[in-house]
Amino acid sequence: MQQYSQSKATWAITRASLKSMFRSPQSVFFSIFFPIVLIVIFGALSGGGAFSVDVAFDKSSDTANIVYQSLKNSPLIFEEKGSQDSLVQKMKKGQVTALLLVKKISQPGEKDRFDVHVTSSSASQQQLPSLLSVINGELAKLDKDILEKSSIANVTTEQVEGRAYKLIDFYLPGMIGFSLIGSAVFGVAFLFFNLRETLVLKRLYASPVKRLNIIFAETFARVIFQIVTVVILILFGKFLYGFTLANGFITFLEMIVVCLLALIVFMGAGFIISSVAKNQNVIPIYSNLFMFPQYFLSGTFFPKGALPKSFQWLVEILPLTALNDALRKISFEGAGLLAASKQIGILAIWGVLVYLIAARVFKWE
Repeated sequence: MQQYSQSKATWAITRASLKSMFRSPQSVFFSIFFPIVLIVIFGALSGGGAFSVDVAFDKSSDTANIVYQSLKNSPLIFEEKGSQDSLVQKMKKGQVTALLLVKKISQPGEKDRFDVHVTSSSASQQQLPSLLSVINGELAKLDKDILEKSSIANVTTEQVEGRAYKLIDFYLPGMIGFSLIGSAVFGVAFLFFNLRETLVLKRLYASPVKRLNIIFAETFARVIFQIVTVVILILFGKFLYGFTLANGFITFLEMIVVCLLALIVFMGAGFIISSVAKNQNVIPIYSNLFMFPQYFLSGTFFPKGALPKSFQWLVEILPLTALNDALRKISFEGAGLLAASKQIGILAIWGVLVYLIAARVFKWE
């Protein structure tokens, strides 16, 4: 008697599931077409120009004066923190618009006068006029408040060479994260709920196919589908809008590795939702409770530095934040997987947590 082949059964389930996904208009629309539409919109808005929102203060700035405090507390200036070297590198890469150095230039016995030295790179020249307008506006308000007839501070500028940080370099990683989390959570949750409700899982469980092989086959099919989606999005951004792959093909492969890890985490959340949902109507509610806060807190559509400081601790531990940050570090900075170890570690911790929960709540009936 011929022995039953678990590998053939697993591959048959994988192929059937993969075909159903590629034939599903809903899956293709939300995984590929919708993110591409957003990339086209953001690409058109950028016009190929630079993008940055944050500003950093030089560590040697004189912080005990009203000019520094006025700029630091301006609602239009978002301060990037870090070491001096890291801030300089971010400025050169266009990830911060400029490095501000505030120094007192008046002599003893004279009225206080200051210099605001603005160092920017060639990567952030599009945003520089806006920043200078903000600085001059803050100084004008300060002069009015202290009844100064002449400006309390001079503004000087300096430009250094840097790599252009385009809008697509910010938005494409966010669109990849948007696609992965949405498709993985919704796709897995609805799939396994429907398989359970229609008793397909029960019948498969009664077949010679091992339980883990059934889950592996369905999971593997979705992984293939989503990785194909990521490849399409990266190539689309690269060839149409000049998305930066700092180290070429190596960067491309490293992005795929991080996406694979994040996808596994997001699918774990889908397993949990499919198991705790009492009916099909609550799946979107549970899924959106997990996804929607991350869309707006994790730097998907706008820089997370614009959020209140009190939220930053929460923002940093979210899995979508870890994915977005890792992809931007790897793609634009050419940082590599080792430099993104913090983000990869956060994803790994989330992976352990969600699958421990999924193992406890998963149901076959």
